[in-house]
Amino acid sequence: MQRTAILRSLRAARCRNIVNTATISRSLQTSSPAFLARQQQQTQKQEKQDGEEDENTVKIEFKLEPLPRINEPIENKRARLLYQSRKRGILETDLILSRFAATYLKEFNEAELEEYDKFLDEYDWDIYYWVTGNPSSPVPEKWQKSKILEMVKAQVEAFSKTEAVRMPEL
Repeated sequence: MQRTAILRSLRAARCRNIVNTATISRSLQTSSPAFLARQQQQTQKQEKQDGEEDENTVKIEFKLEPLPRINEPIENKRARLLYQSRKRGILETDLILSRFAATYLKEFNEAELEEYDKFLDEYDWDIYYWVTGNPSSPVPEKWQKSKILEMVKAQVEAFSKTEAVRMPEL
């Protein structure tokens, strides 16, 4: 019954030159019980394969190291860090770090800029969880005594009590 209705509507559309023959045959294939059964079998087979470890499978994990920037002028470094603070991967981290960078980057010395540069190499969600105090992602040992992380946390706490966080002006 349903297939007949689909056929009628597709034929009517074809008569009006809206749908081509390939679309009609694809629609009929995807609505047939045999096609749906095949799809379900393939899905179940894939789920089994995903759950099993194959002895021939080799897993490779790696982390890309940031580019070394040797003899970068301090003003270029400030500009790059400001840009990297604004253009992260997630809006939450963009908001937090862009406000922080707009407030403090002008005052940072070379060592603080270098520490902030290394801080920005961390994953966005990790940074977000660390500064908001989310217990699901504990702060690694190398950042537990970081002055930069403490400053970002303090700024997040201050802004969360007083105002809505907005991206600073360019």
